[in-house]
Amino acid sequence: MSTQIATLSQKNNISTIKLDDGKANAFSYEMLAKFNELLAEVPRDSGCLVITGRKGLFSGGFDLKTLATGDMDKIHKMVTLGYKTLLDLYAFDRPIIAAVSGHSIALGLFVTCCADYRIAIDGQYICQANEVRNNMDIPTQIMEILIARVNKNYFYPAVYHSDAYSMRDSIAVGYIDEVVSEDLFMDRVMAKAQELSSLPHPFYVNTKKFAQGEVIQKIADAIEKYEKITAS
Repeated sequence: MSTQIATLSQKNNISTIKLDDGKANAFSYEMLAKFNELLAEVPRDSGCLVITGRKGLFSGGFDLKTLATGDMDKIHKMVTLGYKTLLDLYAFDRPIIAAVSGHSIALGLFVTCCADYRIAIDGQYICQANEVRNNMDIPTQIMEILIARVNKNYFYPAVYHSDAYSMRDSIAVGYIDEVVSEDLFMDRVMAKAQELSSLPHPFYVNTKKFAQGEVIQKIADAIEKYEKITAS
């Protein structure tokens, strides 16, 4: 495992959070806690945030080892923080770019969908919401994000049927905005981040709230309901 499962670098008004646990970049409680610690250091009144993973893997989703323990306290703690992280990203005050460095699956894909712009490497990688095929529900706090992002013609196969899509095909689905070759990947990401970092505050966030406010409230309400249920 990497010494740092998540790191933050900042240059030219661009903050970059990189996930790298040396494995599946699974969102364990520890990964989520570190991610949120770094996210708290990112300016919310200027600049742009880039989120990326290690080579070949953006994220494989929630930590399956934690889910397999059957320890409901640990599972609820991890899942609740995951939901809250999605809400924070979806409502983030500044533009976010998901630099999709490889496979983006389950919670990794939902983090990708929370970004304002999504650039992927043109390689043998997939985007997949695999919950239904793995005997799992997709709750409101995630479904609202998918409804907002996935193109209508692909919603059934992508969400209900858990179909996997190449990065190029993911553009039509609505998961990805742009695909570039690996050698040009981070240069393109940083160029786009520089462009988006120039969007003025607070006009950017005000516009986002006008457009996404209803969905943000639905997600927040669903998280609150989940916390009440799991606490009882």
